[in-house]
Amino acid sequence: MRPLGKTRRGTGTVKTARVRRAGRTVAAGAACAAVLAVLTAVPAQAGESGRPGGHAPAWAPKETGTPTVRFRGLAAVDRDTAWVAGTQGTVLRTTDGGANWRNVSPPGAAGLQFRDVEAFDARRAVVLAIGEGDASRVYRTDDGGATWTESFRNTDTRAFYDCMTFFDRRHGLAMSDPVDGRFRILSTSDGGRSWTVLPDAGMPAALPGEAGFAASGQCLVSAGSRDVWLATGGAERARVLHSADRGLTWTVTDAPIPAGDPARGVFGLAFRDRTHGLAVGGDYRADQPSPSAAAATGDAGRTWRPAGTPPPAYRSGVAWLPHSRTAALAVGPTGTDLTTDAGRTWRTVDTGSYDTVDCTPDRGCWAAGEQGRVARLER
Repeated sequence: MRPLGKTRRGTGTVKTARVRRAGRTVAAGAACAAVLAVLTAVPAQAGESGRPGGHAPAWAPKETGTPTVRFRGLAAVDRDTAWVAGTQGTVLRTTDGGANWRNVSPPGAAGLQFRDVEAFDARRAVVLAIGEGDASRVYRTDDGGATWTESFRNTDTRAFYDCMTFFDRRHGLAMSDPVDGRFRILSTSDGGRSWTVLPDAGMPAALPGEAGFAASGQCLVSAGSRDVWLATGGAERARVLHSADRGLTWTVTDAPIPAGDPARGVFGLAFRDRTHGLAVGGDYRADQPSPSAAAATGDAGRTWRPAGTPPPAYRSGVAWLPHSRTAALAVGPTGTDLTTDAGRTWRTVDTGSYDTVDCTPDRGCWAAGEQGRVARLER
């Protein structure tokens, strides 16, 4: 910051910086308070539409015109701009808060299932298609989806890519289910324009049946410039892997979330910084209970504690509310839950079906799911 004038020992510059920081802190606090006001005003009972009765709805649905598409990929840029990606090779983008959606799907992708999208702004985004062999692909756009470049196509029939994450606009990772007994990691250093398979020497051995869940784009998440976490399920224990060097070496910890079946495990992760994180999951089958469907960590994932009052059912996506150290949302097919104590207790605030959720610093929280459902959290 340029000095505003001659001051003794730079105190004028420091004071100005402090004032600006204080202003940002007050604004951030006000933004978080407004979001919490919407949610904490929600009564326990909900109407037939899945929206809380008696008050303005927490989620305001946005018509996408795609009732046959399920959106499990979501990238919120801000309150006005969001990208969603889903079945039938569909990618949509809005720049006016969801009032209008533009279909920006890559040409020839109708047979693909997009399960993750990472957006840098309204024009630049990367999408991941999942599946065995060459069904796993990555595309990038630099012009708002007017054109796309296929930057990766899997040629190993044993690989199945599930999720991706970016540390910044250039560096990112994507993960595949285990190949030769270890999770496979792709790396990019040019914003997703090219990808390289990382060596697996630093990757712990996978458990029998262990895999990731391509349910919300949150089985691989990052915080800061180097830390990344990978969620697993399908084995006798649910686990979370952590790397502090962008995927070169990993440690692994058991998570207290239902496991022991191919349909159970950790489905979504969210970290508000490099130490404080949340995990959600359970059993995705509608006829199966999911006790202990959430957990939290305060030490970068070295240990996880189960929620004292967890969500009442399976949850696939989770996101911290903007500028909050204690508030977060978890979503799933049977509803949305809120925690205001960093994951210790959760309560249901909406009964609509959503698969994934994402929030931005300007109070822009979005959710997406089946039947073309996309919603934004209103003030």
